[in-house]
Amino acid sequence: MGTQGNRTAVITGAGSGIGQAVARGFLNAGYAVVLAGRRREALEETARGHALAHVVPTDVTRHDDVERLFERVRTELGVLNILFNNAGMFGPPGGVDEISPEAWSETVAVNLTGSFLCAAAAFRLMKSQHPQGGRIINNGSIAAHSPRPRSAAYTTTKHAITGLTKSIELDGRAYGITCGQIDIGNAHTELMSTLGVGDGALQADGSRRPEPTFPVDEAARAVLYMAQLPPSASIGSLLITASGMPFIGRG
Repeated sequence: MGTQGNRTAVITGAGSGIGQAVARGFLNAGYAVVLAGRRREALEETARGHALAHVVPTDVTRHDDVERLFERVRTELGVLNILFNNAGMFGPPGGVDEISPEAWSETVAVNLTGSFLCAAAAFRLMKSQHPQGGRIINNGSIAAHSPRPRSAAYTTTKHAITGLTKSIELDGRAYGITCGQIDIGNAHTELMSTLGVGDGALQADGSRRPEPTFPVDEAARAVLYMAQLPPSASIGSLLITASGMPFIGRG
């Protein structure tokens, strides 16, 4: 996996929230980091002050965009050690009977197909480089274990990420490629604030109750820990939540 001085990482959804915090964590740890996301301005804000940051606007739902992203990694950096598959969206709120096919397809395209396309391109690069190997970390969610009400599209994609993670781990064994999943619950981000989790999140009984959050930098530290393990060790699944949030014993 190389030495600390020349390790490289690709982080999708790097312009905000968890992706931005993780990107800055990797940059501060000395990684060369390729920042991928739809909005150049947001990526440039993440990169500000970091000489090892590479901004590559990318729509992960577009196969051509993803292929260009990883070709730039190959030609400009020469090696890929880490992919953090983070780009995602919450999708439409509503009961399963209220979600439009268009909104469903959009959520699947970003959360699942985008993760597949990036993982596949990263896998090919990790498989072809010398020495072979690398680590793929997929951002799941506590929704991969237990859904919130009115979140069928989002929850379904996050359950699917677990299957993708396990399949990549199996397929990568012959090439020194590992894959793990981090499931994060209530990290404090601008998006979580917009959704009102701290003020009153929808519960299974229909009520709304404030839920605790935790600093997003702690989630970033957890991703970095997964990434920095030696090739002989791998975390298949890591769950990190705000202390006391209604996850265990939801209902």
